[in-house]
Amino acid sequence: MLSKILPITLGVALFMSNSNAETQTSLKIDYEKYTLPNGLDVILHQDHSDPIVSLAVVYHVGSNRETVGKTGFAHLFEHMLFQESQHVPQDQFFKKILDAGGTANGFTFNDGTCYYETVPKDAFELITWLESDRMGFLLSTVTQESLENQQDVVQNEKRQRNDNTPYGNRNFVLGKTLYPENHPYNWQVIGSLEDLQNASLKDVHEFFKKWYGPNNATLVVAGDFQTDEAKRLVEKYFGEIKRQSEVTPPEKNHVKLDETRKVFYQDNFATSPELTLTFPSVQHYSDEAHALDILSELLTDGKNSPVYKKLVEEKKLVPSIWSYQYSSELTGEFRIQTRTFPDVNLTEVEKAIFEALEDFEKNSFSEKDLERIKAKVETKFYNGISSILNKSFKLAFYNTFTGSPDYIEKDLQQTLGVTKEDVMKVYEKYVKGKNFVSVGVVPKGKTEQAVKGSKEFLIEEEEILAEVVSEKRKSSADLKIEKIPSKFDRSVEPPKGEAPLVKVPEISEVKFKNGLEIYLIENNELPLINFSLRLKGGMLFDKKIGTASLLSELLLEGTKNKTPLQLEEAIDNLGASITTKSSKDFIEINVTTLSSKFDKVYSLFEEILLEPRFDEKEFSRLKVETIEYLNREKTKPTSVAAKVFPKLVWGDSHKLANSEIGTEAIVESLEIDDLKNYYRKYFSPNLASISVVGNISMNKVKSSFKRLESKWKNQKVEIAKIEKPKEIEKSKLYFVDVPNAKQSVIQIGKTAFAQNDPNYYPTYVMNYELGGKFSSRINLILREEKGYTYGARTRLHGHLNFGHFFANTSVKSNTTFESVQIIKEQLENYRNGISEEELASNKLSIIKSNALDFETLGDKLAMLKKVAYYGLPKDYVKVRENIVQKMTVEKHKDLAQKFINPDKMVYLVVGDAKTQLEPLKELGLGEPILLNKDGDEVIQ
Repeated sequence: MLSKILPITLGVALFMSNSNAETQTSLKIDYEKYTLPNGLDVILHQDHSDPIVSLAVVYHVGSNRETVGKTGFAHLFEHMLFQESQHVPQDQFFKKILDAGGTANGFTFNDGTCYYETVPKDAFELITWLESDRMGFLLSTVTQESLENQQDVVQNEKRQRNDNTPYGNRNFVLGKTLYPENHPYNWQVIGSLEDLQNASLKDVHEFFKKWYGPNNATLVVAGDFQTDEAKRLVEKYFGEIKRQSEVTPPEKNHVKLDETRKVFYQDNFATSPELTLTFPSVQHYSDEAHALDILSELLTDGKNSPVYKKLVEEKKLVPSIWSYQYSSELTGEFRIQTRTFPDVNLTEVEKAIFEALEDFEKNSFSEKDLERIKAKVETKFYNGISSILNKSFKLAFYNTFTGSPDYIEKDLQQTLGVTKEDVMKVYEKYVKGKNFVSVGVVPKGKTEQAVKGSKEFLIEEEEILAEVVSEKRKSSADLKIEKIPSKFDRSVEPPKGEAPLVKVPEISEVKFKNGLEIYLIENNELPLINFSLRLKGGMLFDKKIGTASLLSELLLEGTKNKTPLQLEEAIDNLGASITTKSSKDFIEINVTTLSSKFDKVYSLFEEILLEPRFDEKEFSRLKVETIEYLNREKTKPTSVAAKVFPKLVWGDSHKLANSEIGTEAIVESLEIDDLKNYYRKYFSPNLASISVVGNISMNKVKSSFKRLESKWKNQKVEIAKIEKPKEIEKSKLYFVDVPNAKQSVIQIGKTAFAQNDPNYYPTYVMNYELGGKFSSRINLILREEKGYTYGARTRLHGHLNFGHFFANTSVKSNTTFESVQIIKEQLENYRNGISEEELASNKLSIIKSNALDFETLGDKLAMLKKVAYYGLPKDYVKVRENIVQKMTVEKHKDLAQKFINPDKMVYLVVGDAKTQLEPLKELGLGEPILLNKDGDEVIQ
């Protein structure tokens, strides 16, 4: 029986400009909300545009519900809920969703935890069964063994995200300095290694019972379903779950600083200092929080912002600077943050920031500045509701934290309603003359770069061990674990409905006389248009490596008739986004705009493409920033691996051995004429394709882009040819030393096929079981069985004329030898083939997942690029489905034996040589070859 029925229809005040008509139509986000007798809030939102259904559950429990000494529990449960429940066996949650062609994940933050799935609509009942089983029937499976496994996984996640990366401990130091010890924001969401290690089974059982009941949750169902059926399934699967103890919302807990606090810590990986100034502010979903959001944009966003002008342009202390309002449930933080150039003293940076704030007070800002920022906010809002999953998140969060989903309308309107007076009021109240927390990060051994008067914050470091050791953990042997009764047999997996007919979006195309090709998918769900111009070539045309990369950035720094500042303001005033990107084989210009502003935004795009300014001042600035970026990346183990691995796979002399960004020395040598020559020679329409998706017709596309036919001359350029690399005759193991690394980054692989090579997609299918999905062999062993890593994959990347295959993971340092050995063994075992059952499961998963591939404008744009850039047929989705259908275990085994040979691959480990190098000699890969961080051999 359903109680407290409250059907609500919400017509959000959004208007869609239809390119095919003069009229404007209102876009409504309709929903119905009701509450089950057990307290579960249910929100239903129908969207029949794609044959998919999304389900999201938000529990009103995050790290703010934890206590001192027992931190990280909410995040630990995020992991535990994916393992097994009473009626869903170990590791089957992900497998069942993947087999259904769906996706699933979860995340934890200070104030809540969210779990979500998106599947083809025939699996709607499946995810309702799965999600309800872990809400109501989890604790009977939370044993000492399962707890210890996920303790290992979470600890590895912490090492990967915090302990083994530059600036990874900044937020930890900030929380400890800003908040009192018992404040819920004093600790990090992921918790401490010590607390995670000491968590007992009894502790986690009690935490779950207190916070994870239906009366502390919101369930959102969105997508292509019938309301009556959805209510029946929700009632069947969630209705019998018992309420837990009553939960009251946490009280606001603002911080008042009686003095300014300044601290710093020494970072093992950072090469440049970082400074974060934090002013206590206000909680989320409040009028003041919206005004602070606007303030943050005014202070640091854009070339005309006072803080940017002072620190980047005038004093040249930093390459960039940003600020933001970090809003949470209990309180908020207003942060100003920057990473400096290597030799800068943070005292100078802090002084310059306050000088810039004085400039802001003195000069204020214009109404035009305010409208520019609001225009960007509006476009961002539309992008934020482009998928049913994103709509689910918004409805669930608004319901959880404001009490009603209808705040989705108020949220945007509150921001658009912020006045100049509102902004100055919050500046005066929270920033001007107020006490703050300063957190400095300085490279190890360079304490003189810290802000004068700062106290050093000592980071307790985990000891790096040479080999695997068993770790003692608290036991709760006396804890009685019993089965949880149900009114029906939940062990029976619900049958799937009739498979939905996946309608691949219709593609239109036009080719102009100058060789330019344009592809369109028209979609009128939102008042948005995305388009992307991609030019073949990229780094492959570079005479000096890094030319194309720097050119792509310089394109946005002004045009013939607009200064860099004028161009930036012109884009922002329209609420548009224009970005550029370069890679080893292309340069790209990406545009997002409201359909009502398309004409004006298109004109700016055309200026950028055809009339670049080649501004000398911005060129010099970008060079300095690029060199600083390359300098920073040298201390990040994952970045080191990404740079070195191509050199080993392709060979030192091969062009693809290089990073498209270049090296510090080459970038320093670049002159603006190098960029002009590249543009003149290689920006040719016969190498270009434009992909367009959104609220626009083909007639409009033709009439708009037609101007390029006469304005853009065909240079008749041929794409640079790629020389074939030498075959790897015998595997070798290479090691890059990063002293004190808490994890080892492992990459193992070889060259592979281009995206349009006939062998590419069959090989992609073949790799799926090995490491192409969460429930793959490599991930299940290294993460779920051993607890060595946060994740492990094998990937096949196909580009225009080349490709590569690699296995990659980051593992706890003292498991390096075992992890490399396991991957090597799994590669060898995989050559023996997979079972009929495994193949059938993979085929089903790959084909059914197509239902999710065309939902958003971004999805459609990605599809178009495969046709436009790689030359795949318009029906490539069906062609590839046919390849999957025809795959047999015999073909699979043949592909694996031809392609996967662990004795002919490159093995790379980036980690702590002092503890990890010696054991690797026993792997049978010969003497490890020690390299520096540029990939050059170290002569010992």
